Amino acid sequence: MASGKPKKKNPRLASGRKRARQDVKLNAANSSLRSKYRTAVKNVEKAVAAGDKTKAAELFGKMQAVVDTIADKGIFHKNKVARDKSRLSAKVKALALAA
Repeated sequence: MASGKPKKKNPRLASGRKRARQDVKLNAANSSLRSKYRTAVKNVEKAVAAGDKTKAAELFGKMQAVVDTIADKGIFHKNKVARDKSRLSAKVKALALAA
């Protein structure tokens, strides 16, 4: 059998070629923002797992700003962002109340 993905055809119309060029740039920008989102969330989760209250609270504040801007751009759905923020907020609060 051939390789997994079928080869993409080149668009004939100039507008189609331009759209294909723009999509490459847009895909790179969106990939970068998705990565930034996931890194911000992961950093907070690591701080919570380590039990570092001050660092977790500080990173949570920074994460909120990053996550909200990405939701506004439509990279992730706003409900997913709200769900992630809510879960992390609960973890950070539980860590603060633990000791």
